[in-house]
Amino acid sequence: MFDSQLGFAVRRWCAPLLDLEPSAPGPQYLQRRSALGPQEVSRRLLQAAEVEAWLVDTGFREGELTTPAQLTQLSGEPAHEIVRLEAVAEQVARGGVTATGYQTAVESAIAARAETAVAFKSIAAYRYGLDFPPGRPAAAEVAAAAGYLLRALDTDPAARLSDPVLLRHVIWTGLDNGLPLQFHTGFGDPDIRLHRCDPSLLHDFLLATRPAGTPVLLLHCYPYHRQAGYLAQVMPHVYMDVGLALNHVGARSTAVLAESLELAPFHKVLYSSDAFGLPELHYLGAAGFRRDLAQVTGKFVAEGLWSAADAERVSSMIGAGNARRVYRLPRP
Repeated sequence: MFDSQLGFAVRRWCAPLLDLEPSAPGPQYLQRRSALGPQEVSRRLLQAAEVEAWLVDTGFREGELTTPAQLTQLSGEPAHEIVRLEAVAEQVARGGVTATGYQTAVESAIAARAETAVAFKSIAAYRYGLDFPPGRPAAAEVAAAAGYLLRALDTDPAARLSDPVLLRHVIWTGLDNGLPLQFHTGFGDPDIRLHRCDPSLLHDFLLATRPAGTPVLLLHCYPYHRQAGYLAQVMPHVYMDVGLALNHVGARSTAVLAESLELAPFHKVLYSSDAFGLPELHYLGAAGFRRDLAQVTGKFVAEGLWSAADAERVSSMIGAGNARRVYRLPRP
């Protein structure tokens, strides 16, 4: 939709990378994009993003989208996989497992994926909501809920894992493997219920997982980014980002980013783009975040509230250093 904050940003910032004037009309942009072809457009935009490492959730529409290896080939930079827990469990459930064998099979499959992934991700916010009971489910509960899932798949092969017992099982299994665990929070596609995606609903779960110390990352967060900042402030293992929101709020993005820095410790905030499907979103996510962060921290410096050295240090932490530490990424 070109008549939106995101559409205006595409025309303003991406058009020059396709040899057009800034804010070229939408039809002209689409015509030029078609003439260049998807490979060339992706190469230009991904390389212009100047991202040194990609962290890619591969659990949605697998087989239809660019793989991490293809992303590396187009951009020239390494790509690492983030494994979506619910997708792994659904693959197991569709593989002929029994209800009693489901738990062991899922745990084995998740452990195997942990060997090559840098993190896990849960979309419990989409499948149920973040107001699930915090504790680990018992084996008998898992077997009973798995039986319902398997029967549902017999009737409808497209049935999805949405039972809170099975969601809790994959979430706790992911934590058992020690990799950082991401949660979608805040706004997203129409099948979420926004009031059940408030990250503060995870409070009891975060208390329960605090002793393990495994990093929990609250993704996107808007319009609950202040709640996420509070959780990052009071929970030692909680981190946050606001990447998804910035492209969509357009000219208001600096305000949203500044709000996310009100309470969250700076070593707990990470850059993200949540780019999906279009290379434009990867470029806009990176370029816009740099621009917004420079404006926010620059204002602090100009008003005498921060030193320039502190602004540079915090920007480096948020842009790369925090991600390298939390996801244990090699330095380039």
